[in-house]
Amino acid sequence: MTIFSDIGRYLLMIKGMFSRPENGRMYWKEFMHQCTEIGIGALGIVAIISVFIGAVSTLQTAYQLISPLIPLSTIAQIVRDTVILEFAPTLTCIVLAGVIGSKIASELGNMRVSEQIDALEIMGINTKAYLVLPKILAGLLMIPFLVIIAMALGIWGGRVAAISANIISGNIYDKGLHEGFKAYNVFFALAKGYTFAFIISSIPAFYGYYVKGGALEIGRSSTKAVVVSCILILFSDYILSALLL
Repeated sequence: MTIFSDIGRYLLMIKGMFSRPENGRMYWKEFMHQCTEIGIGALGIVAIISVFIGAVSTLQTAYQLISPLIPLSTIAQIVRDTVILEFAPTLTCIVLAGVIGSKIASELGNMRVSEQIDALEIMGINTKAYLVLPKILAGLLMIPFLVIIAMALGIWGGRVAAISANIISGNIYDKGLHEGFKAYNVFFALAKGYTFAFIISSIPAFYGYYVKGGALEIGRSSTKAVVVSCILILFSDYILSALLL
């Protein structure tokens, strides 16, 4: 019954977000603040992860492709498709679920415990719209943007590793990137990015918004939010792959 109760409260929270803003400038300011927190705040970790994942993918692909019958440009093709289809959207968003999700849950949880949310509601402000909606909209805008950056940096990291380890030349790697490229793969990756962005922003917001207790419960709520978000990301990754590929 707890699961169904949580699902019901989650849907009611989503429904309650859509109302006319009390002050459009105030909402816009909060939205831009969340864009800065989510986008710029997570850019560093996304860049580091993407570059090294692309580099490792190149090294491991070259290690497995030992047949002289396979063109060396195939290494770049495999790295490109692997980064675009899976590593950039899925792995990046799992990391973001920990970085961004825990921050959202702890921020809203602290506001709930310190009765700041109650004070805003007494002032006549729809706290679901003011506190939760800007976070979800900012996540839907910035997280797919981070996924695109992860794609580019992952492929670039693979190129650097290929040249540094003397696996293939830059010209051969670039040639492999153009061979058999499907634009649909980018669309599929962005579809996953938007889906994961909604999960990363809304699930932690739910657990933080409805937290009860003190500091200990805030920590537990943040941990639960990250775990549930990661599980839903992996589940939706499978569903989207089955439907769109």
